[in-house]
Amino acid sequence: MTGERDSKQIRVEVAYALPDQQVLLELEVKEGTTIQQAIECSGILGRIPGLELRKERVGVFGKLAQLDTVLRDGDRVEIYRPLVVDPKEAHRGRAQRSSRRVRRS
Repeated sequence: MTGERDSKQIRVEVAYALPDQQVLLELEVKEGTTIQQAIECSGILGRIPGLELRKERVGVFGKLAQLDTVLRDGDRVEIYRPLVVDPKEAHRGRAQRSSRRVRRS
């Protein structure tokens, strides 16, 4: 006899970080749950104003993934905020500031 009750449960986390706040929600979901389903089940979309699942990039443990990716026990789903500054530009700016400090010494 198989059915909803017989399906194995797995534990996953859904994470989202703002500059001043981190949200980390632990949940139990059915085996075979996708990233999208876990995010929707977590209730995080209702907790964070302006968070739109179709616009955000997502991943599992720092690796980009698609919303239809099936999760495994222990996975941490991460919802990524858009970058405010291009990482290459940020690095270039830090390097320039650092070189100015070295010259002044």
